[in-house]
Amino acid sequence: MIDHSLLRPDLAADAITHGCKEAIDYNFISVCVNPAHVELAAQLLNGTNVRVCSVVSFPFGLSTTDAKVMEAKIALSQGAKEIDMVMNYSALRSGQLHSVEEDIRRVVDAAKAHHKDTIVKVIFENCYLTERQKVDACTTAVQAGVDFVKTSTGFGAGGATVEDVRLMKRTVGPKIGVKAAGGIRTLEQALQMVDAGATRIGTSSSVSIIEALK
Repeated sequence: MIDHSLLRPDLAADAITHGCKEAIDYNFISVCVNPAHVELAAQLLNGTNVRVCSVVSFPFGLSTTDAKVMEAKIALSQGAKEIDMVMNYSALRSGQLHSVEEDIRRVVDAAKAHHKDTIVKVIFENCYLTERQKVDACTTAVQAGVDFVKTSTGFGAGGATVEDVRLMKRTVGPKIGVKAAGGIRTLEQALQMVDAGATRIGTSSSVSIIEALK
């Protein structure tokens, strides 16, 4: 269930290499990397069960839709199997739901055109949203065809909360996944998110969480 997060901007190539080795050793479902590291991660993980997940328009979500689509296409062409795109939550907060849906849908369409099994997650950055806006984000993302909704980038003013995960799971229903990310550093926190309905956990503390589980 763990997306092993390797997203800090100061990570050098040796840290990406080490993180990919950890993902193989601990059987994480993916490594989540910035676009500049997709090619390296794909080379390192080739022939393994660990997928490469690339973020798109990270961490603010304010790239143009055309730029998001192109960023996703490039990442997929370099070996990414999953895309974590950041929602334009400025537009969401402005009540521009049609614009938000179109932004997400175009990335989803591009990803599915590359390969029908490509997984697309959309990141909300819940710390900046009201409860009503979180619900609107969920319904809009589902209408746009996403596979997962995700709580946070981990770079905002707050991260995942149990309450948000419950709300998101209740809103999207059983067919759409919920990824809890941002501030999850302990086994107890991870299990609380799973109990609340999370089907993926995004964390950079993956190894220590699994060691605690052992």
